[in-house]
Amino acid sequence: MTDPHDPLDPPLRRVLVADDEPHIGRIIQLKLEQGPYDVTLVSDGQEALDYLAGDAPVDVILLDIMMPFLSGLEVLAEARKLPHRAATPVIILTAKGQESDRRQALELGATDFFTKPFSPKKLLARVDALFE
Repeated sequence: MTDPHDPLDPPLRRVLVADDEPHIGRIIQLKLEQGPYDVTLVSDGQEALDYLAGDAPVDVILLDIMMPFLSGLEVLAEARKLPHRAATPVIILTAKGQESDRRQALELGATDFFTKPFSPKKLLARVDALFE
């Protein structure tokens, strides 16, 4: 675990994870927190958008597509309209692996697209790569 007060440790990156399946969100959180990440977990699209509309720092966003209230794609589209979130990397996580979903996510500005089930280790490597 990194110590935010140790100048030799890298700074904690802040990650917002939006997934309505608690066990998946928790697996992602546990894996990312093994690295220099501070994870905020939300369980629906409206909660994600409300969080993103605020001032809390977010370095990367992980969004499930199928969530209550707003889909991950709707959250992505709205986040891209927010000046302070327009360039924040977004990784879509979904059980819907159709090419149309991938294409729509990328057109809306997603950085990457993972189909469930996915390897938490590969997801961590992809998030790490965003900051190299």
